[in-house]
Amino acid sequence: MSELKDRTAGTLKWNTIDRVATQVLYGLSGIVLADILSKEDFGLVAVLTVFQSFAILFVDSGFGAALLQKKNPDEDDYSTVFWFNLVVSVGIYAVLYLCAPLIADFFGASQLTALSRVMFLTFVLTGLGIVQTNRLMKRMDVKQIAIADLFALSVSACLGIALAVAGFGAWAIVWQSVMLAGLRSGWLWMTGNWRPRAVFSRRSLRDIRHIGLSVFISQLFNTVFLNIYQFVIAKWYSLTQVAVYSQADKWSKMGSASLSQILTSSFVPVLAKVQDEIETLHRYMRRMDRFTALLAFPALTVVAACGGSIFHFLFGTKWDEAIPLFQILCIRGIGVVFISLYTNFLMALGHGRQIVGIEIVKDAATAVALLATVFSMSLEALVWGQFAATVATWAAAAIIAARHTGYSLTWLVRDILPFALAAVAAAVAIRLVPVPSGDISHWLNLTSLAALAIQALTGLITLIFILALLRVPELTEIKDRLLKIKT
Repeated sequence: MSELKDRTAGTLKWNTIDRVATQVLYGLSGIVLADILSKEDFGLVAVLTVFQSFAILFVDSGFGAALLQKKNPDEDDYSTVFWFNLVVSVGIYAVLYLCAPLIADFFGASQLTALSRVMFLTFVLTGLGIVQTNRLMKRMDVKQIAIADLFALSVSACLGIALAVAGFGAWAIVWQSVMLAGLRSGWLWMTGNWRPRAVFSRRSLRDIRHIGLSVFISQLFNTVFLNIYQFVIAKWYSLTQVAVYSQADKWSKMGSASLSQILTSSFVPVLAKVQDEIETLHRYMRRMDRFTALLAFPALTVVAACGGSIFHFLFGTKWDEAIPLFQILCIRGIGVVFISLYTNFLMALGHGRQIVGIEIVKDAATAVALLATVFSMSLEALVWGQFAATVATWAAAAIIAARHTGYSLTWLVRDILPFALAAVAAAVAIRLVPVPSGDISHWLNLTSLAALAIQALTGLITLIFILALLRVPELTEIKDRLLKIKT
């Protein structure tokens, strides 16, 4: 158990390094591109990401998650999934290549034909690295994944910025995406010390199809309703408005998506190893629930409260329309992180049907929210609808997870309550800080930076004070670890 704890800590460390470093690199390139490129350029690429998301989903088909959940996958399992991914990815690319003119006609943008045929190469290249990634995650050896991400992002970001400066418009983002996928998979192939065998086992597919199919169906519904907003806005609003929404969505997800990815890659292998030891499982679940709350509530709430200063510092006033959307989506992201966590609990125990059930609840809530807000022709109303749907889904996910894991719903809520209270107090304190006025028309404006620094410091002090007042043990653990590092 001590060895498992150490490996878990190491996995968390490298996953955190990976996500923080990659998001910084991704963010820096995104800031530069957002300043150089037009809203129409971003709108064109946002449309293509809808199709790309579905393609990647079908390439994996849930088998990657199934390999993580399976206690002892063998070489036949890995090779079978690899060949399945390869055949499906090439087939889907061929179909989308032929359908590119139809996509361009549907959205009334002829540029999409050429852009899509290049952009869709990304899911083929991504598919080549799925098994390599999952093998490393299963072994809780994610250092090479982190290095691959850093290397690929560094090179691709430089390429994207260079093309944007040279005036290539939307092509800068497209080629950046292709380069990122290719370099990442290439690095994992060079360093992963694994090659597929010439094996395609029906037994392997049969063994993992139960959880794989459940995860695939869940992810399919999830992908539909994650991308339906961009699809609706692009078709019935305008490409400019889809660009505004996509900017708010992208920057808000840098926090919530990163946390969800860290938790999935770090926690599912651990829980799978102790799935037959109920007391140990519940002990790990409690620590994971509180650790997630410690990260999600303060980080996303403070970022939301500082949203205006963040956007003004990074973009001037160019993307002001996205600020309220960004703030709402950040708070919504807390619910997304916890839904992901509860899904991980169920996945580790093999409860595939319950995962699908959570997704059905989420999609039904999202559909109702979309129908209730779409005719308002207001992006802010659409996003508030998303927020309401996520709250409803979080409640359903918590109930389902408690029922099927044996971990009390009362404890699930009590675990996170102190961190939620501290986050609310920090947000209120930040909003009370007077924001200096000044010229915010220029990128990296110092007035906005000063406001952001004051707000962040106020939020941090308030958080620490409230957590200390509530005697949260995790605060003491963090202090002890920091002191240990210093000595």
